[in-house]
Amino acid sequence: MYIAMNRFKVAKGREAEFEEMWMNRDSYLHEVPGFLEFHLLRGPEHDDYRLYTSHSMWASYEAFQDWTRSEAFRKAHANAGSMPEGLTLGPPDFEGFEVVGEVKSEG
Repeated sequence: MYIAMNRFKVAKGREAEFEEMWMNRDSYLHEVPGFLEFHLLRGPEHDDYRLYTSHSMWASYEAFQDWTRSEAFRKAHANAGSMPEGLTLGPPDFEGFEVVGEVKSEG
C-alpha cells in the first residue's frame, strides 16, 4: 500500500473556502485502478495559517504512479494553477510513503 499526501498552509480566515473548493472539485479518483480512499485532513492552527493535508491511499506505489500519468490526473489538476490568490501560503509540500507495517482493529 502507498500513501500520498500534500500539505497545505491555508491562510487564516480562508479555511471554509479551501475546504469547499476541495470537497466540491472533480477528482476522478474513482476511475483509477488501485485507488483505495481519500481524506482531507484539517490540522493545527498556527499564527498565520492552518495546516491541511490531502491524504490518498493506493494499492501500490505503481498504482499511484499510474494515476499521475493518467488522463484522470490531468483532468483533476486542470485548474490547479487557478487557486484563488492568497488562499495558501505557497505551494503544497508532497510526501509519499510506502506502508511497511499495519495494525487493524479486531472489530
